[in-house]
Amino acid sequence: MSNQGNRGSEPPDFNSLLSQLGQVQQNLREAQQAAAAKVVEGTAGGGAVRVKVTGGLDFQDITIDPSVLDDVEMLQDLVLAAVRDAVEQAHALASSALGGIAGAGGGALDLGGLLGL
Repeated sequence: MSNQGNRGSEPPDFNSLLSQLGQVQQNLREAQQAAAAKVVEGTAGGGAVRVKVTGGLDFQDITIDPSVLDDVEMLQDLVLAAVRDAVEQAHALASSALGGIAGAGGGALDLGGLLGL
């Protein structure tokens, strides 16, 4: 009678799994910190409004070209669009940093056949 679930390998080494998990967590923390420290810039109106924000969503600066000050409604729309663009870029930065961990093998735990894989 064969044991198909084990595939003839030794049981998984839980200490090794925990060690790998700890390394993945450390890599994740480092990637989050690196992304949080980077600054991205969202723009609207061809650069008439610029918003700088960190990957941790800490807004740093808003610059408004004086040429758009005459139209309050347009200015409000441009500020909102620039903020949305900045937040979208910050999210992309965070996703890229976290995706780099998984893509580099840091996010892939070797389960050693634990789940029959």
